[in-house]
Amino acid sequence: MTKAELVTRMAQAEELTKRQAEKTLRAFLSNVQEALSTGERVTVVGMGTFAVQSRAAHRGRHPRTGLEIIIPARKKPTFRAGKRLRAAVGESGRWVRQA
Repeated sequence: MTKAELVTRMAQAEELTKRQAEKTLRAFLSNVQEALSTGERVTVVGMGTFAVQSRAAHRGRHPRTGLEIIIPARKKPTFRAGKRLRAAVGESGRWVRQA
């Protein structure tokens, strides 16, 4: 689903104009981005949690040359689906051992 399709569905579901729905979606996304940039977590009950995860610097190999390189530390945004979202897409959350 694209952003435009999401805006259309939001507008229909809540009886809003597309402009109002897009403004609402933009506000949500910018607030999540702002919170993550300051290191906060954003939890939407029933949906999931947006967070920032830090990765330490580590050694790797350049894929073309095979030379060892140092990959710098970085932060990356993550999303962990909530229980209701996992249930909605059919994930039980349990590990199943295959024979």
